[in-house]
Amino acid sequence: LQNDHKALMKQVEEALHQLHAREKEKHARDEAEALAEAMSQNQSLPRAFARVNAVTPGSPASISGLQVDDEIVEFGSVNINNFQNLQNIATVVQHSEGRPLSVTVIRSGKKVHLGLTPKRWAGKGLLGCNILPLQR
Repeated sequence: LQNDHKALMKQVEEALHQLHAREKEKHARDEAEALAEAMSQNQSLPRAFARVNAVTPGSPASISGLQVDDEIVEFGSVNINNFQNLQNIATVVQHSEGRPLSVTVIRSGKKVHLGLTPKRWAGKGLLGCNILPLQR
């Protein structure tokens, strides 16, 4: 009777070891997959050239959904490839007064598309936000 119990307990112990080993392998595989997916997502995000550091409430920028810390990837025709300084954005804004501009930003690691229409409002400028170039 004692030998049967020992043999049975040994089988239970081996089965538990196998179960936990499989679970550990599965967990490691899942983590590796999640990491690979995160890496591929980061690779697919375009590079930003400017960052929004202030948005005035009630302004055209605020109404369009632009937020502080949004990193600008595309502002109308301006992107990382042709951006030299903030004058590029100012020119696009002046030529687009009253017409919607396509603005693409990176917010919390995700790409977000906005429609921003520069126009005169109660505050200063046509947008009501402050944009800083990113030092790369």
